Amino acid sequence: MVAVVSPDIEVPAPWPGVQAEWQRTLSVPSTSAVDPAGTNRQWHYLDNESDVLATGQEPVGTLLCVHGNPTWSYLWRTLLAGATSTATLAAGGPWRVIAVDQLDMGFSERTGTFRRLADRINDLSDFTDALALTGPVVSVGHDWGGLISLGWATRHREQLAAVVLTNTAVHPAGFALPPALKLALHPAVHKWGTTTSSAFLRITHGLGQPSLADDVRDAFMAPYKSVTRRAGVGNFVADIPFTADHPSRPTLDAVSEDIRTLGVPAFMMWGPKDPVFSDRYLRDLLTRLPQADVHRFEGASHLVQEDRDIATPTFAWLAQNVLGSEFSSPIDEVSTGSTTGVAATTDDTSMLSELDSRREDTSTAIVDMLPAGQGTRELSWAQLARDVDDLATGLRELGVKAGDRVSLLVPPGINLTTLIYACLRLGAIIVVADAGLGTAGMSRAIKGAGPDYLIGIERALAGARIYNWPGIRIAADDFTPSSARAKKALLDVAATIPQLMANGRVARIAGHVAAFVAPAPDTDAAVLFTSGSTGPAKGVVYTNRRLAAMRDTLKASYHLEAGTALVAGFAPFALLGPALGATTVTPDMDVTAPRTLTARALADAAAAISATVVFASPAALVNVVATAAELSAAQQKALADVGLVLSAGAPLALPLLERVQQLAPNAALHTPYGMTEALPVTDIDLPGIRDAGVGNGVCVGTPVSGATVAIAPVEPDGVVVPEPSTAAGITGEILIRAPHVKDRYDRLWITQQRSVSIPGWHRSGDVGHLDAEGRLWVEGRMEHILTTSDGVKTPVAAEQAVELVSSVSRAAIVGVGPAGTQAAVAIVETLPAVKRSGLAPMALAADVRAAARSLGLQLSSVLVIDAMPTDVRHNSKIDRAKLSQWAGLMLAGKKAGKP
Repeated sequence: MVAVVSPDIEVPAPWPGVQAEWQRTLSVPSTSAVDPAGTNRQWHYLDNESDVLATGQEPVGTLLCVHGNPTWSYLWRTLLAGATSTATLAAGGPWRVIAVDQLDMGFSERTGTFRRLADRINDLSDFTDALALTGPVVSVGHDWGGLISLGWATRHREQLAAVVLTNTAVHPAGFALPPALKLALHPAVHKWGTTTSSAFLRITHGLGQPSLADDVRDAFMAPYKSVTRRAGVGNFVADIPFTADHPSRPTLDAVSEDIRTLGVPAFMMWGPKDPVFSDRYLRDLLTRLPQADVHRFEGASHLVQEDRDIATPTFAWLAQNVLGSEFSSPIDEVSTGSTTGVAATTDDTSMLSELDSRREDTSTAIVDMLPAGQGTRELSWAQLARDVDDLATGLRELGVKAGDRVSLLVPPGINLTTLIYACLRLGAIIVVADAGLGTAGMSRAIKGAGPDYLIGIERALAGARIYNWPGIRIAADDFTPSSARAKKALLDVAATIPQLMANGRVARIAGHVAAFVAPAPDTDAAVLFTSGSTGPAKGVVYTNRRLAAMRDTLKASYHLEAGTALVAGFAPFALLGPALGATTVTPDMDVTAPRTLTARALADAAAAISATVVFASPAALVNVVATAAELSAAQQKALADVGLVLSAGAPLALPLLERVQQLAPNAALHTPYGMTEALPVTDIDLPGIRDAGVGNGVCVGTPVSGATVAIAPVEPDGVVVPEPSTAAGITGEILIRAPHVKDRYDRLWITQQRSVSIPGWHRSGDVGHLDAEGRLWVEGRMEHILTTSDGVKTPVAAEQAVELVSSVSRAAIVGVGPAGTQAAVAIVETLPAVKRSGLAPMALAADVRAAARSLGLQLSSVLVIDAMPTDVRHNSKIDRAKLSQWAGLMLAGKKAGKP
C-alpha cells in the first residue's frame, strides 16, 4: 500500500467489533474545487489488509464501503470480519475491505468547508487514487453513501466488478420528501437538530430493529460528541437535493442516469421498515439497475447492517456473481445451486390456450353465486374471451405493458378471473396477495412486491390510501354518479375497470388496436403469496411456463379436462379454472375466513353448474360437515353428484374425511400435499389413507405426475445433511423436484438460495419420511422439530394421538428451552373451550401424556388454551413458534397474554 500516514489526526481506541489493526489514517491530496490547490485532507478508514495477509493469499478484490449520515466506517465492521472467514476463503476469497470515514464525518478531518455531492464523489476518487487502489472493486454504500459510491462507480468503470447497496436513494423524482428529512431541513429545526444538539444522531441510531446495544450506540456516537464535530452532519442534511434548483441536483441527475449503463452485477439488501429510504426508493433503483438481486429483510429498518447479518449473504452473493464459485455457510443460511428443481417442460406454455379455443362457445364458463339467495351471474366462454380482450386493450391504452406488476385486490369470481386473464394476455405480472393474509400481511406483501398498478374494490382502494400501497390505482367497479368525482379524487383512482373495458371494446370494434404479443415462456407471469403461517408471507414467482406446468400437472393427476365443472372453495385455485377448460363457480362465502363456507352454500354452488369437482380447504370442510344437517334433499343430491373432492393446505383427520364422504358418497376424496411453491406434489385418496393406517406423521401419498420426492436426512443436532435419499424410514427435510415448482422467491435472494442449496431440488422446509411403499409421511415443519436430550423428535404423530383423547379438539406439541435440551410441551384446545388458558387439569394432562408416550414422546407439561394461533388463509395452520414462546412464558410464571 502506497500511503502517507498523517500524525495530525486522532485515531480512536478500538470499538466493539473493530480490531485495532484495521484502523488507518491517510493524508490525501485534494482536487476538490472547495479546497485550495495543494491541500491535503486527513482521512480515517478501516482496512482488513492485515487479515488478508495473514491468510497467505492475495485478495480476490476489494470492497469499497461508504457510509451515510450520521454514521461512520464502524457501520461496515461485519464485512471486514467476514471477508476472511473460513466460508469466504472456501468460496474463493479472501476479500480486502476498505471502509472510509468521509471528510467531516467519523474520525476524518473536519475541513471547515461545505462539501456538496459532487465534492464528496470527487473526494472518494482522491482517496482511492492516494491509496493506489486497483481493481476489481465492489462499491458498497448505505444511505447517502450509496449515491456517493455509485458516483464513484460511474467514474471507475474499468475497475468496477459489482455494486452492493443497502437502504439508499438515487433520485427523488415524484416522491415527497420523507417527513423525518422534511423536519430536519426546516429552518427552525435544522441547525439545532443536526449540529447544536445530537438529536438527529440519536433519532437515526434509534432506528435499530431491535434496538442497538449500549456499547454499539456509544461507538456510533463517538465521532460526533461536540458541535464542531457535528458540522458535517448538518451539511450533509442541507445538501439533500430534493428540489429541482438545488445546487447538487445536476450531479444527482447525472449519477442516477449514468448507473443505468453500469452493466455489472448488483445486490440490494433492504430494511422495509426504514421511515426514510422506504421501498419506493428500492423500486426506483430497480428501474435503473434491473439486473439487481434483492433481499428484503422483513422487520429490519434503516440500519439494516445492525438489524440483520449482511456479511454472510454479501460474500455468498459475490462468490456466485463475481467469482462464479459456490459458497457454503456454516449456518446453512445461504448457498448456491440451481434456481429451479427441474426445467419446466410443457408444449403449451400459454394459460390462454383453452380460452382462445372456445371463442365461439356459448356454454357457461364461470358463475358467481350472489349473496342472500339472489341467484347467479353467469358468463359464457365466448363472453369471457371477449371481455378478456376488451379489458386487455383498455389496460394497454392506460399504460399497462408486458412486465408490469399488477396487484389484484378483487374477490374471486367473474371480475377477478377476467382481470387475471387480461393481464396474462398483456404479459403483465399478476400479484395475488389475497385478503386471507389479513390487513397487516397484505400490506407487507403488496409493498414487498412493488406493483406498478393496483386494481381493487373500494375497500381495498381505501386500504391502499391509508397504508400507502404502491401502484397506479384502478377501481374494480364504477362509482355511483353522485359520488364518482369525489371518490376518484379521495382514493386517487386513475380509471375503473368497466370504463377500461368499454374503451377497449370501442377500440377493438373500430379496429384501432395492435395484435397482442404472446409473452415468452420464461418471463414472469405471477407473484403468489404463501399463507404466512411460518413467518411473513413470501412472494413466489411463477413464469408462464411453470404456471402452465401446474395446469398440466392438475390435468394429468385428476383428469381435469375441458367440461369439468369445478367448485372453487379455495380462492387461489379459482385462477386455474379457465386454463383447465373447467366451468368454475365460487361459493357464497367470506374468502378471508374459510370456515364461513356452509354445507348449503357449497351445495348451491355445486347445483349451479352440476359440479363434478369440489376443491375446499380443510377449515372450510370442517364447517361444511358441521352444518350438513341444514341441507335440503335437492342440496344433498347436488353433493351426491360430485365425482371428486380435493382438499389441501393442512392435514385432514380420517374421521373428518369419513363424514365428508357421507356428504359426497359418489366422490373420490383426495388430499393432495403441496404448497404455494409447488401444488400438488403428492396425492392420496381416502382408501389410501385407510390402508396407510397410523404412523409417524400424516401419510400424504405418492408423487403426482411429473414430480419426484426425496429426503435430506436430519442429524441428531437438527442439521440437515445435503444428500437426497429415497430410502425408507429416514426422517429429514422433504425435497421436491417437478416442472411446476416455483421459479424463485420474490426479492428474497437469501431465502431463494437456501431453497435451492441442494442442487436440483426445492427444499420444502417440511420434515417427513418415505415408507417402504414409497409413500410420503409429513411429520411437521423443520422449524417445529424438537431437539431434546433424546435426539430429534417430530410433533405430528404425537399430536394426532393426543387429538384422539376425549375432549381434545386440537393439539400442538412444541419445544421449550435451549436447542438440544428442549422440553416437549403439549398445548390443547378442548370441547367445550376453556375460558382461561393455563395448566391442564390433572386428569386431562395424564391422558394427554399417555397418548404422546404411546408414540415415544415424553411430555414435560400439558397446557390448555382457548384458541390456537392459526394462519388467516387456511384457519388451520398452527403457529407453533408463537405457541412455544407463549408456553415458555406461561411455564415460567410470567404474563403470557395471547400467543
